[in-house]
Amino acid sequence: MRITGRGIWGPPADQDEALRTLRRLPSLGIDFVDTADSYGPFISEDLIREALHPYDGIVVGTKVGLVRWGDNDPNPWPQVGRPEYLRAAALMSRRRLGVDTIDLLQHHRVDPKVPAEEQYRAMKLIQDEGIARHLGVSNVTVDELEIARGIFEVTTVQNLYNLADRTAEDVLEYCEREGIGFIPWYPLAAGDLAKPGGPVAEAAAAHDATPGQVALAWLLKRSPVMLPIPGTGTVAHLEENVAAANVELTDDEFARLDEAGAKAWQAAS
Repeated sequence: MRITGRGIWGPPADQDEALRTLRRLPSLGIDFVDTADSYGPFISEDLIREALHPYDGIVVGTKVGLVRWGDNDPNPWPQVGRPEYLRAAALMSRRRLGVDTIDLLQHHRVDPKVPAEEQYRAMKLIQDEGIARHLGVSNVTVDELEIARGIFEVTTVQNLYNLADRTAEDVLEYCEREGIGFIPWYPLAAGDLAKPGGPVAEAAAAHDATPGQVALAWLLKRSPVMLPIPGTGTVAHLEENVAAANVELTDDEFARLDEAGAKAWQAAS
């Protein structure tokens, strides 16, 4: 979503840099890209195709179910879960990405105007048609995840989760038990924990790392099903994010960060 314009609307301010960032992925060993038709809208998928097609070992996951009204404030992202819309959106994403079958198609968010079962059945039909190979869900509760699993095999779950926001802790624990990939969005956030003297800042200093790298390192150590998707629009930031994989927190550092993050989340809840 960070290779689009301000407010995730329109083209990026520096399209050449966005393309350079995408083209840097293979040499860094990155083999998964997450996007959505609503990012831009459509801009992100278009740029991913321009930079990476035919992908050669890179899995591209996209999402359907949200629409955009324009670059206004507040910037709405209304849900549209009607089956005919979900199928049409999937077909258009397939065309923009230039593939016969989308690697991973994720349902972006449940539309409260349409029964969840109906939306998930539409996703299963999309898979049965061969439009998508694997299916995932996003922004779900455990109950919604279980509804989806009763209709199709859920490959991934994408929810807000980071060091300082544990709202989806129960969903992550469910995914760990069931062997489902968990994709935390907004993974770099650390809140006040990254301030000077805070536990993130201390760990960063100990590892000659940035606070963002420590936040990613904590996520990677937190769970074997974790697949963070830090957003970026520049090569330099991409390389910084990737380097987080080399930050190995000790068990004590992880525990201190975990406890501080949990307390921060509870205080904010």
